[in-house]
Amino acid sequence: MNPTVKDPLQKKLEVRNWIGLGLLLVLGFIFASLNFTLGILLGGLISIANYYWLYLSLRKAFQQLSDRTKTTVMVKYYIRFAVTGVVLYLVITQTPANVIGLLVGLSVVVINIIVSTVIEVSKNNILKTKEVK
Repeated sequence: MNPTVKDPLQKKLEVRNWIGLGLLLVLGFIFASLNFTLGILLGGLISIANYYWLYLSLRKAFQQLSDRTKTTVMVKYYIRFAVTGVVLYLVITQTPANVIGLLVGLSVVVINIIVSTVIEVSKNNILKTKEVK
């Protein structure tokens, strides 16, 4: 596998993250307050940025594969965790964003991974069923 080319599933996940955030924002604008929608937006941006940062860290770690890889990955994990915590603290204390909306936005990546898994498993089951017949 070429390390500079993204896996097709990774590309799908990234696109679906943005689509999911867009859908939640539209629903937020229609059915919720502006502060709730702001929470969705900020939470979604934080979760997508965190997901992408994790992707880059793991990609680089698996390209290098040395004895220090585990330590490097863990240090980067804790740095990412701390930065995310500080950003969440600032969002909660310094913006009018609704906390529940923020939690909904933070769930974008998790919801996307679950939905994508169901879609991919369903596709594989349909293909296997067609092969058997």
